[in-house]
Amino acid sequence: MADFSPVELLELFQRAQNQFTDRVDAVAPDQWEDESLPGWTVGDLVAHLVNEALWVPPLLAGEPYDVIEGRFPDATTDLLGDDPLLGWESAADGALAAFAADDALRHTVHLSRGPTPAGEYIFEMATDLTVHAWDLARATGGDTELDGELVTAALVYAERLPDGGVPGLFDPPLDVPPSADPQSRLLARFGRRG
Repeated sequence: MADFSPVELLELFQRAQNQFTDRVDAVAPDQWEDESLPGWTVGDLVAHLVNEALWVPPLLAGEPYDVIEGRFPDATTDLLGDDPLLGWESAADGALAAFAADDALRHTVHLSRGPTPAGEYIFEMATDLTVHAWDLARATGGDTELDGELVTAALVYAERLPDGGVPGLFDPPLDVPPSADPQSRLLARFGRRG
């Protein structure tokens, strides 16, 4: 990625993981079944990100999407085990270690949409973690104020998305006034009203 060096991308990803971890750690035991997004519980949202993190090592090792898809379960709350925070942290640590390996961000990964530079993949994942940190905090009454540097970086990624969103991945953007703050613009770009 021309905008960020591999070191900067890795730092952004780690910060996004830490921000999300803080929100997972704040989930009360009685909140896991609360709605986080339409049709998703808090547990579903965290399981979705655990699943994404579990895919990172094999994708960076060169395995194609369709092979990995057959090996991993769907993103269900079964992925969280008895301790959802531990389940998330374990998967997140594996993803971070895979991205941090020598020259990992110079590889190409094979996603459902086709070959993708690993630098773009980590940037997308950091953006996803940032937006979902807000989703999780909103659902649980937590801190919805996102890290400003992560928001700025995620806006760079978001501005590259098609105007109509990405069906199945990102909702179409909402209109916000030009004077809206960066976090509100980011959330609106992903179909959320902040």
